[in-house]
Amino acid sequence: MYREGRTAVTHTSPQLSIAVAPVGEGLDVDVEPTFSQQFALHARDRGETDAIIDSTGTLTFAQLEARTNQLARLFCQRGVGEGDFVLLASPAPSDLLLGAIAAWKVGAVPMPVSDRLVQRELDALVELGRPALAIDTTDRALGVPRIIDLAEASTQEAGPLPPVIAPSLKSPTSGGSTGMPKLIVSGSTAVPEAIAGMGRLMGVPPHSVCLITAALHHNASFSDALAALTMGSTTVLMERFDAEETLAMIERHRAHWVYAVPTMMQRIWKLPQTVKDAYDLSSVQTLFHVAAPCPAWLKRAWIDWLGPEAIRELYGTTEGQAATVITGTQWLEHPGSVGAPVVGEVSIRDDAGHVLPIGETGVVWARRGAGEPASYHYLGSQAEVDSDDWETVGDVGRLDADGYLYLTDRRTDMVLVGGVNVYPAEVEAVSDMHPEVLASCCVGIDDEELGSVPALVVETHSGQVPADLDDHLRAHLARVKQPRRTVATTDRLRDAAGKIRKREIRAAHLVG
Repeated sequence: MYREGRTAVTHTSPQLSIAVAPVGEGLDVDVEPTFSQQFALHARDRGETDAIIDSTGTLTFAQLEARTNQLARLFCQRGVGEGDFVLLASPAPSDLLLGAIAAWKVGAVPMPVSDRLVQRELDALVELGRPALAIDTTDRALGVPRIIDLAEASTQEAGPLPPVIAPSLKSPTSGGSTGMPKLIVSGSTAVPEAIAGMGRLMGVPPHSVCLITAALHHNASFSDALAALTMGSTTVLMERFDAEETLAMIERHRAHWVYAVPTMMQRIWKLPQTVKDAYDLSSVQTLFHVAAPCPAWLKRAWIDWLGPEAIRELYGTTEGQAATVITGTQWLEHPGSVGAPVVGEVSIRDDAGHVLPIGETGVVWARRGAGEPASYHYLGSQAEVDSDDWETVGDVGRLDADGYLYLTDRRTDMVLVGGVNVYPAEVEAVSDMHPEVLASCCVGIDDEELGSVPALVVETHSGQVPADLDDHLRAHLARVKQPRRTVATTDRLRDAAGKIRKREIRAAHLVG
């Protein structure tokens, strides 16, 4: 419902009706289970069921329990204690899951990072988190004790460990739009229900088959993979996204739930129709997407393909102050929306902090809920927070009369063209409609007359700007929104999580 007061018009979380996953079922205890207890239960009840499948092989739930117990004991031998951070970096996604579960079993906090970080970024994160230990299979310098090969734990005892609860569930990393590395330390303690609850919001089913298509150092894919395992689901992992291979893996493993970001959805959709028709996707009950705005044309195409109830989207930050969810059916009733809040509260304000009426566009502010504990704290950054615990990461949007949120862009990405606001996300969505464009990045460049104007970088197979792209853009965009300069590249503009580093792309392709 809406709540109108002195400082905000907000939309708050409705009462949810979500099927409860079998977390802790069967325990002879009166308290919430720990991860040691939860995975011991899975080993007992689902021991021969596949738990993790990736390019390194397959682990059953019984093997997962034994391996993580051995690894947890090795952590203890290497000096890891309750509350310590354990850095996780490996091209093999199963290494990150094993490391995270082992960390939880000794009361430590998993800290996933990319195995492709440059040394400067890695050094900054290590300085912030000061991890007690790292699982890192790369040859980078770390300055902390390291496990290079998980086989080092094979001589350890595989039996159960005593129950313990870490003070924080996870500590993912972010560079955000500022490019400054930071750690986002979860405000939730490390109990199974905390990660399973996140999974349920994203539609992750219990005792099922889930396909994760993105690298696990990204917060959403990391959380979803661990939620699936915690809920007893087989978790299939891709090391590197490939459009056709995703369809093949859905068919091969009969996946019920599939993780995606809009960039992946676009690459799959632009496959030849004969390729898409060659694979059986009838097992898919949920295609979940997150991390970046999904163009309306692409969303509608997937709704038409898989059916509206199979499409589910979540908007929320890694910080977790609030989250919105929308199904395909709801989206057809509210085209372009990212949903109504299911966690926390959302408010729309102008640049001076004044709450705007329903329907007007402004900065999106969020909070966990009046009087509720913080959902996170930063290491290496400071949040933009007001006196009532409302905060913003700079997204721009509006609320409709039903409480559904519509995103426009990031405040920091907006291009002011002669006094007119141009939102790059709109330009990118139109560019992405072109059949030869794989991804787009719109940024502002200096202009003597107008102050700034939009410029466009497009990713294509050929590395050339399509001959008819200008005509396509003119047909769909007002003059003020049309890019004054367009360049092409074969470089990937978006990472596996659908994120884009506009500052770096601008410097590489448009400046100088």
